[in-house]
Amino acid sequence: MMEKIQTNNAPEAIGPYTQAIVAGGLVFTSGQIAIDPTDGQVHATTIEEQTEQVCRNLSAVLVAAGSSLEKAIKTTCFLSDMDDFAAFNAVYGKYFISKPARSCVAVKALPKGVLVEVEVIAEV
Repeated sequence: MMEKIQTNNAPEAIGPYTQAIVAGGLVFTSGQIAIDPTDGQVHATTIEEQTEQVCRNLSAVLVAAGSSLEKAIKTTCFLSDMDDFAAFNAVYGKYFISKPARSCVAVKALPKGVLVEVEVIAEV
């Protein structure tokens, strides 16, 4: 059975999807970008600031699902510029201390012109 997850502590979905789904003892988050959940806007301008906001958003979604960043199994990371990889990685490493499996790819563009998007699969 699938359970849709929604929390006001992370940005609302900006399309026809939900923040996360819990199924089979796992939580699958939708990709999170650097939207501030308090006003729905992107305020962060640097890759470091945006990665911080993304990680806070992911943490809020995972907590709402009964999980946490520490229970992450796999992340998929999207960067609009691979030159930001080192700076992104430095912030990411502060949050994902359990070192889950990860893919990190460069993409042409991301929603709202952000620099980074991350999605997570975690244990509940």
